[in-house]
Amino acid sequence: MEKNYFYLLFFVCSFIYAQPGSESAITTINATIPYQGVGEPTPLLGSGQYKIYYDNVDGVLDKPIFFVDGFDPNDSRDIPLMYSLLNFGDPVMNLGDLIRDEGFDLVVLNFEASYLSPTDGTTEILGGADYIQRNAFTMVELINTINGMKTGTEQNVVIGPSMGGLISRYALRYMEQNSLDHDTRLYISFDAPHRGANVPIGIQYLFNYMVNGDPGITEAEPLVSGLLNSAAAKQMLIDHYLGHVDAGGVEQDNSTHTPKGAPNFRNAFQTELDAMGFPQNVRNVAITNGSGTGQMSGSPGLQLINHTFDTGTVAFPPFGNINTRAIITVHFTPAAGQNIEVTDFVGQGFLFGSWFNVFTYEADAQSLATSDGLDSAPGGQFDLYSFDDGTNPLITEFVSNLNSQYFDFIPTLSGLAISNEPNWYATPNVSNSPFANTYIPDDNEPHVTLTQGNVAFALDEILNPTLGVIEQPINDFIKIERNPISNEFTLINSTQINNALIHIVDMTGKQVLSTQTSISERTSVPVNLESGLYILNISSENGLIFKTKLIVK
Repeated sequence: MEKNYFYLLFFVCSFIYAQPGSESAITTINATIPYQGVGEPTPLLGSGQYKIYYDNVDGVLDKPIFFVDGFDPNDSRDIPLMYSLLNFGDPVMNLGDLIRDEGFDLVVLNFEASYLSPTDGTTEILGGADYIQRNAFTMVELINTINGMKTGTEQNVVIGPSMGGLISRYALRYMEQNSLDHDTRLYISFDAPHRGANVPIGIQYLFNYMVNGDPGITEAEPLVSGLLNSAAAKQMLIDHYLGHVDAGGVEQDNSTHTPKGAPNFRNAFQTELDAMGFPQNVRNVAITNGSGTGQMSGSPGLQLINHTFDTGTVAFPPFGNINTRAIITVHFTPAAGQNIEVTDFVGQGFLFGSWFNVFTYEADAQSLATSDGLDSAPGGQFDLYSFDDGTNPLITEFVSNLNSQYFDFIPTLSGLAISNEPNWYATPNVSNSPFANTYIPDDNEPHVTLTQGNVAFALDEILNPTLGVIEQPINDFIKIERNPISNEFTLINSTQINNALIHIVDMTGKQVLSTQTSISERTSVPVNLESGLYILNISSENGLIFKTKLIVK
């Protein structure tokens, strides 16, 4: 009997406690709070999929870190690929592996390309590009579920890249406002569009005309329906072609074409988000991929493409088949206060020895007086080459003739949620950001790119309570001017310290710098260190006087 009891106990425990480094099955999570979108006749429940990657220490779900998917209309990032996107550095490391080695469990939430709403089992929902609110309610259910499963008293960490940052923010704040305990201590926003996102309006006009105008090119339809006309895109895009076209949906209306969001979507969502604010019982920090030094993503009015496409032969009664071509020109939005043509499409046929116009399309854009156009502003960049997956020759030819690989997708000011600066090119003043801590690179980076610098920042925020690496309150007369640093750091000091010993060690305890110098009112110390997290120690003849974290980017 005792032997049978032992086997039963072992069998039950094998289900309660996973093995270190193990993974759960991919599991469906259905929201219990419905959301009614624009034009929907009834509120609908959302759904998602999640997977738990247990820690590499004890395999017990006791330190959850949520990793939330962003905008993904076609679910091109399934859960395993989301995990691989946490790779960084050379040699390659993985942020998920690093936090699991420290005893944390990674909970990955993904939204499918489409599914049938749990409300009725018949209404299709496009999950990866659905309303941000409905996806947030799915996350609320996941937080409640994981909180019910975990052991111990460790509070959660939430990492929200891109749109996942908005989903996470909304979910956490909604729970606070509705007396739901999210049991979360840290929210990391990773290049999330708190003030909106940008896709060049010239590209929007072009692809909408190609699909819904005279050419009727069905191959480009997924770019319009998924990238532009999904609910989430219409909520996030600061400038959307639907805000500028007439009742036919293609030609521009007669209004001034300064930036304008999709009607009934953009302003309503931003107003709701602003009214909710940020989670109050959480430490909120932000990583942006946009430059903090004003580096631009091109130049205002830049000619993005000017190319003639051979569009083959078409029937042209009564003359039979004729050769055709399309001449396409697209520009970035212009400098402040200027109005330029951003889209020009000419479809031509060849007959009687010359080319003649079959149809034409033009659209213009005007920038506000307060800022140059968004397309070339500092920000996390969209890689236009990613449009080409090799399956569509037209898209391949389009991409291969671009004059710029990138445009500003998430403006730096948006990623930092700075709302009182109308000039998108302004150097960010972090004192105007609602975040308790921020990481801002000097140079623009591709959207949601992990680097040695921002990973060190994230790890510091996640592990700080565990490592206990905090600035020592040894004195109040010495401070570091700016952190993160690049090739030097500057000490601000109110008293002279002669022959101070400066030591820097990495997170393995290896000493990487040792120097002796006198510290005056303002002292700069050059360094040549790899990106990462370090500990700075300063000692005088009387012992340790200063200790702090040092982040090198």
